[in-house]
Amino acid sequence: MALYSEKVMEHFRNPQNVGSIEDADGIGEVGNAACGDIMRVYLKIEDDIISDVKFETFGCGSAIASSSMATQMIKGKPLCEAEQLTNQAVAEALDGLPAHKLHCSVLAQEAVRAAVKDYYGKRGQKDGKIQV
Repeated sequence: MALYSEKVMEHFRNPQNVGSIEDADGIGEVGNAACGDIMRVYLKIEDDIISDVKFETFGCGSAIASSSMATQMIKGKPLCEAEQLTNQAVAEALDGLPAHKLHCSVLAQEAVRAAVKDYYGKRGQKDGKIQV
């Protein structure tokens, strides 16, 4: 059995949504000191829908594939759905990751949530609610 699924290899070789958004509405950056992976996710929001999403990842193939898949999973979705993205959903969408690479899907989840939190913070909101 191969170490990586065909989907992981496809997203590693041909990642989707790579790059940055100059005037991003939300930016989330996370890293894992143990492995050295760093992910940055950029969101463009229109009417609480993710109209565009990009990522920059410094890391292994699993980290790049997880970032690519996560961005595909949230593009065009409401912010409330993006907040609910789980690392398990990312790993399943990639047809699995080796156990020692599951932390890459966790980073993707955390980067998306950090970008959503940044968006709300810039608007004076907490989780979609106005802060008083």
